[in-house]
Amino acid sequence: MKLAIVKLSAMGDIIHAMLALQFIKKQNPNIQIDWFVQKEFAQVLQLNPHINNIYSLDLKAIKKDKSKLISQIKLIKSYSSVNYDLIIDAQGLIKSALVSKFLGKTRAGFDRNSTREGLASFLYKIKVKSAYSKNVIERNLDVLLKPLQIEYKKEDILNKEAFLYFENTYDFKELLSLNKKNILFIVGASWPSKMYPKEKFAKISNILEENILIAWGSEKEQKIAQYICENSKAIALPKLSLNDLKSLVSKVDLVIGNDTGPTHMAWALNIPSITIFGCTPGYRNTYETKINKIVESNSKVNPEKLKKEDFSISEIDENLIVNKAKELLFEN
Repeated sequence: MKLAIVKLSAMGDIIHAMLALQFIKKQNPNIQIDWFVQKEFAQVLQLNPHINNIYSLDLKAIKKDKSKLISQIKLIKSYSSVNYDLIIDAQGLIKSALVSKFLGKTRAGFDRNSTREGLASFLYKIKVKSAYSKNVIERNLDVLLKPLQIEYKKEDILNKEAFLYFENTYDFKELLSLNKKNILFIVGASWPSKMYPKEKFAKISNILEENILIAWGSEKEQKIAQYICENSKAIALPKLSLNDLKSLVSKVDLVIGNDTGPTHMAWALNIPSITIFGCTPGYRNTYETKINKIVESNSKVNPEKLKKEDFSISEIDENLIVNKAKELLFEN
């Protein structure tokens, strides 16, 4: 059987969807799985033994240059020659549904009431019901496993195998401590209202007094990292590739970060983590385990109507995060 998965973005959403691969391969070890992804996120998928081919698309380029539309459509249509038995759109957007349509005839995706862009469902032959308010990891399992008639239980999620893969191309020996706990801060996010204040990150660093490393991906995040370093003993990392970031996350004792892709890497790699939520719902956007915890603001969040102006994350007491960090580092 040949299966195409369309999950274009973003990093955290791709990571959440990747969990399904190990369940698919367990039931169908000989299945061919190809994944279609926005090019800047392709490295998240790389080296995964469950994926046969990763096909990078550049749909964002169309916004800047409309002439790119034809070349991207031609590229996508060229892959239809693979003759996929099933194409699953795990994104649920009109653009991802169109990508699926160009790939082949037998398409599956969320039904009209299970996604924000319900019109996308008209392009699917197989329609999957999964409440939009449901946990995103379970939603991804629903849309990817139900068309293949594969069932899962909560215990399967909790007992998952780590599923991010990488090459050890960066030597972290000089950055990682042998005497202290190694903690990675993820200070960025897609919205300012999803970002915990830099002042409070600095306070956490000073209270814990462990080996604190800070990852960043943009100039704005780099400035935040520099501020934290100037006000604590934390160390700002050089800019890392996604491969090297996966490698580092696998080697630290704890990740503390905002609701964003790099923080979710810890969950995927079975590394202890604390994810901080304000304007997004913690119950929906990750899966708590014995080693993966969440800290939420007091804001009442409607997952169908997120408020980017909700900066309640800044009100979270840093001591709540410190206490959870100590529990994870020294009591487990």
